[in-house]
Amino acid sequence: MSIIEKLYHMTAIQDIINGPGTLLMLAIGALLLYLGIKKKYEPLLLIPIAFGLILANLPGGGMAVVPAEYVQIDEHHYKNLFEIAHDHGIMNFLYYSLIKTGFLPPIIFMGVGALTDFGPMLRNLRLAFFGAAAQIGIFSVLISAIALGFTPAEAASLGIIGGADGPTAIYTTIMLAPHLLGPIAIAAYSYMALVPVIVPLVSRLLCSEKELRINMKEMDKLYPAKQKIKNLKAVKIAFPIVLGIVISIFVPSSVPLLGMLLFGNLIKEVGVTVARLSDAATGSIMNTATIFLGLTVGATMTSEVFLNSRTIMIIVGGFIAFAISIAGGILAVKVYNLVAKKKINPLIGATGLSAVPMASRVANEIAIKYDSKNHVLQYCMASNISGVIGSAVAAGVLISFLG
Repeated sequence: MSIIEKLYHMTAIQDIINGPGTLLMLAIGALLLYLGIKKKYEPLLLIPIAFGLILANLPGGGMAVVPAEYVQIDEHHYKNLFEIAHDHGIMNFLYYSLIKTGFLPPIIFMGVGALTDFGPMLRNLRLAFFGAAAQIGIFSVLISAIALGFTPAEAASLGIIGGADGPTAIYTTIMLAPHLLGPIAIAAYSYMALVPVIVPLVSRLLCSEKELRINMKEMDKLYPAKQKIKNLKAVKIAFPIVLGIVISIFVPSSVPLLGMLLFGNLIKEVGVTVARLSDAATGSIMNTATIFLGLTVGATMTSEVFLNSRTIMIIVGGFIAFAISIAGGILAVKVYNLVAKKKINPLIGATGLSAVPMASRVANEIAIKYDSKNHVLQYCMASNISGVIGSAVAAGVLISFLG
């Protein structure tokens, strides 16, 4: 009987009985794995996040990320990384060294920059303003969240979901409200995965068929650009350097994200002389960072953190922020069309999010349904890419004011 008793205590059965919420969290993890594997919703991040969630909630596994007070010695001192690894395990070592320090999101942004072509935006600079207009969802939800009882820092972390940029949402939350990291990361990446559902829904609610049929190439023929870029290659190399300097002067707190994005883009545009750097940024470095980011963020989502009313408010608020951002871009185009001769398809405003290039592909598919010759992808990319910059700048502004 003594041996049987010891064998029983060796298992996690009693832990499950004492904390039945663990079973619900494991079910949520399984659902996220299904969405990532079967439905292919943002699988590169949703699968690591889901598995990290499962690891964190396996009873007795010791893989959950512990709150900051567990690693805090006093008001100004924390355990060193070796002590954290010894006392709380490998997942906490990874979290407090790679996530809590804000290290991984900028590294991922470097890879994103090396995959991004600023050419469509540079050829259609006026369309970049609609990427800025789409950031309205961030600030609308921020104000609403404060009214509902969130602190300004928590509200900013919730509102940034409206930028539709996972690394930006994670970085902002790390800086302002790290205790909300798990729910906000799940909301941000879930709604990014649902871009093919949300963008068509909002677009059809706010746009008429006539507006969705506006053919951008025909508009270019009717109203050709007065000036064209003669040496686009040189401009694309100079752009990240100049923009980085300007941003560092006016919004220095956005430099960790935007600076790494622009560096990644620069090594892409320089070409074959630094091809190995670009390959590393988009390959081994970005993939490794993505794995550790997903696992550690998922490991923050224990039943104590996730199963409460605030999580529901974050998920609902994130959807509202996302929808308002799309609507803001569309309405900005509609206002522009009231006074401009050269009309713009409102779908371009709908892509002022950071979900590159998914939002642009979805918008292009909608346009083609109404007119098979109406390919708006390159125009949408101009707004889409500016949305990446806009959300990073918005994050920098919020961190400056509330950090």
